[in-house]
Amino acid sequence: MTKPVPTRISLPNVSLPNVSLPSVSLIAASCLAAPAIAQSSVDRIAAPGGEVVITDAKARAAYETWHYAPARRAGDYVYVSGVVIARASTGPYTVDSFKAAARSGFARIRAQLTAFGLTFDDVVMVNSFHDWTAPEFGGDRLAQFQAFGAVKDEFMTGVHPAWTAVGTSGLISPEGIVEVQMIAYAPQKRRPKR
Repeated sequence: MTKPVPTRISLPNVSLPNVSLPSVSLIAASCLAAPAIAQSSVDRIAAPGGEVVITDAKARAAYETWHYAPARRAGDYVYVSGVVIARASTGPYTVDSFKAAARSGFARIRAQLTAFGLTFDDVVMVNSFHDWTAPEFGGDRLAQFQAFGAVKDEFMTGVHPAWTAVGTSGLISPEGIVEVQMIAYAPQKRRPKR
């Protein structure tokens, strides 16, 4: 495997050099709002114990700008970094619009898993971080958790993974409602001893 040549990502109306701390949330929001650009193939970057996969322009921007792997294999596990489920910049903010955004987030996670030859059935741990003050739910934690859980159940139909849900006062993106990360068990093929 060869390491891909770094490419510069340009985000609309955002200058990446000399990024100031207050602009972090604006850049993150731009990354979330930018349409995903389909790639003809998955970029693979060799890493100790496995590899990193880059599946789309959002994943590439995360890797190059914020210096984290959207998904990385380490031994027998694949770690999928948090995917932010965000509201559109304009309303209406409803339970149905939240569910549509959640489906988009789960589709991004599915693409990461697929790049490793995995499915949601391989996921053993889910961590979700919830901004309970989201206007879609008027601060009703149970309503948000139920809506998120309903979408999760559309994608994750096999044996249930372990799951921790944590409330927070906000996410990096001001439009963020929930961030979800996953860990999948994916044993590497063992080579016979010589």
